[in-house]
Amino acid sequence: MAGTTQATFAVTGMSCAACSGRVERAIGAVPGVTAASVNLALRTASVAFDPARATPEAIAEAVRAAGYGAALETRSTESREEREAREMNALRRDLVAAAALSAGVFVLGMPHFFPFVHHVPVAVRNVVSFALATPVMFWPGRRFFQGLATTLRRRTADMNTLVAIGTGAAYTLSTVATFAPRALPHGGGDHGGHVYFESSAMIITLVLLGRYLERRATGRASQAVRKLAGLAPKRARLVRGGAETEVPADEVVPGDVVVVRPGERVPVDGVVSSGASAVDESLVTGESAPADKGPGSEVVGGTINTTGSFTFTATRTGQATVLAGIIRMVEEAQGSRAPIQRLADRVAAVFVPAVLGVGLVTLAAWLLFGPEPRLAPALLSFVSVLVISCPCAMGLATPTAIMVGTGRAAEMGIYVRGGAVLETAHRLTTVVLDKTGTLTAGRMSFAGASPAPGVTENELVAVAAAAERPSEHPIAAAVVSEALRLGLAVDGAQGFEALPGRGVRASVGGATVIVGTGALLAEHGVAAPDGAGDALARKGLTPLLVTRDGRYLGAIGVGDTLRPEARRAVADLRGMGLSVVMLTGDRERTARAVAGEAGIDRVLSEVLPDGKVAAVERLRAAGEVVAMVGDGINDAPALATADVGVALVTGTDVAAEASDITLLRPDLTGVATAVRLSRATMRVIRQNLFWAFFYNTVGIPIAAGALYPAFGITLQPMYAALAMAFSSVSVVSNSLRLRRVRLTPAPRRQTNGAAAAQASA
Repeated sequence: MAGTTQATFAVTGMSCAACSGRVERAIGAVPGVTAASVNLALRTASVAFDPARATPEAIAEAVRAAGYGAALETRSTESREEREAREMNALRRDLVAAAALSAGVFVLGMPHFFPFVHHVPVAVRNVVSFALATPVMFWPGRRFFQGLATTLRRRTADMNTLVAIGTGAAYTLSTVATFAPRALPHGGGDHGGHVYFESSAMIITLVLLGRYLERRATGRASQAVRKLAGLAPKRARLVRGGAETEVPADEVVPGDVVVVRPGERVPVDGVVSSGASAVDESLVTGESAPADKGPGSEVVGGTINTTGSFTFTATRTGQATVLAGIIRMVEEAQGSRAPIQRLADRVAAVFVPAVLGVGLVTLAAWLLFGPEPRLAPALLSFVSVLVISCPCAMGLATPTAIMVGTGRAAEMGIYVRGGAVLETAHRLTTVVLDKTGTLTAGRMSFAGASPAPGVTENELVAVAAAAERPSEHPIAAAVVSEALRLGLAVDGAQGFEALPGRGVRASVGGATVIVGTGALLAEHGVAAPDGAGDALARKGLTPLLVTRDGRYLGAIGVGDTLRPEARRAVADLRGMGLSVVMLTGDRERTARAVAGEAGIDRVLSEVLPDGKVAAVERLRAAGEVVAMVGDGINDAPALATADVGVALVTGTDVAAEASDITLLRPDLTGVATAVRLSRATMRVIRQNLFWAFFYNTVGIPIAAGALYPAFGITLQPMYAALAMAFSSVSVVSNSLRLRRVRLTPAPRRQTNGAAAAQASA
């Protein structure tokens, strides 16, 4: 959008889906902000705003006013990885301290598990438990009470509210029971032993454990970005004043001459000026085979030089490099949100206040109808309800799956613009493949020959190539290239004459050679056999008829041939239940021939370049969910019109702005891989949301005491905390399964007979 700036903010203090929703609403209320997406898993906010009406400072202040911390992310400030490491270290320290102190409280509070505790007087046990639990509450547990203070000031509620109120209630009751037992109803001195320091301390510890495991797992989910960022070398070797000088890579500027030795990474993007080598470009193309590089070849920063040394001239540095662009694409995708997340957001907005209401109703019900003494079981059930119902799992269900899914795709050279694209891609019904440059190689090449009787194929190709050598036409280049590949002589043409639209005529070795159409041969009184070249034409090729001194030598087929993987890619798409359509400007006959060779039965032919958009619109109007696959340049309007635009681009043309999915490896099988990944990601998101909602639907009534009347079962607060921690970790762990999901078609099973036949062969 014109006049709009995109910025990413690091947000601190968020602990659940209610928090991320509150931050998003606060940012959205800033005048000039056009879009905001808050990612709970990454603790970031991606904001689009009009710089004439809003500033990063105003956006950060709005977040702080909502009770959270915010800072604009820049490359010069603390990196996301550094911030995550710092926060993880702090969380680990708090967890270790809480666990060490809570272990002592747990032993003292569970004499039926530890019989030796019975020898310690109850009053002593209570005082020692108080001494151990108090630091847990107000040192590792301070973050919850700080969050409670913030929510009270803002008249809101979140996970901190639930944990702080729940543990605070248990701790307060236990403190009163320890030092002023007569102040409690039914208490007196007889009930001074009923304390729940172990519950309050263990809840803090288990919630911290859940957060630690959750953050550790989400760190694994976002490791694709860290892996990409780690590819950029820190140093570069420049040629200055005739000598090599090593400098920090961020000091390289366009125009610098850079030296790369065997085994080193290329520091920035550039063009080779001298030397030759093979470079591993798998980070940007997904292609495992190294690419040969020589003078004039482009090299990409972060790729690995394998064998020889070379020098190159820097063309793109810093944030302008291909690697930096890829990192931005992946970060934006991981920070996005899928539309399916809106359900969880709507629930989270009212969830915490509703849980507080359920907790108060539970407390009242136990006080009115519970067994004597009523206060202790009422309070424990109240605490259990608050603790078990944390909405963390709902907030993590979608973003963690998107992080893992887009990260897995990036490792394969497939760049997805975000969660909305993944959600749309899994609903696709039709894939439209542009022919030239997408389904085919995009260049003319030799595709076969039909020599006349008594003429060898090499003789036919040599004669045609010699006549075509002076021509600059792509068809001529294809014939000459094939002759050179075969090691045939192609020089010696004299009196060359190009006849536009018909062919060429030249003298080769003193003989008159004509290469072209049947009409051209007829003009020169040369009779070609009936049907000459028809077999090649039926394959969608351009037939070149060749004669020498009036004798017909045969026909050569030249055309834009299918990519090697095209048939396999089409079969894979159709095997997934997708309809495949070929879109081309070719005549019907030629189009049908190419489509038949690729295994496509739906063809839209004779479509002019400006008619591709209308063709896609007609398919969508018919109710089909359409992916358009093109080269990312000429097909840009159609890519933008389709439900999902997929661009096949070169490794250095990463910014295919019109596409939703970019395939950096020129391999059509990536289309099916992207669709298969989207289906797997959406399946995981649905599983996550189901279990998050199911967990709360079942857990809250049990915590409230629904099983007590029939079975006498209640849920202790510490077990409620354990269940809550497990729910968040299970959602993240389920998302991590996407790193192992199969994204290629399963091998076909052979029947016993087929296997036996293959073995005997």
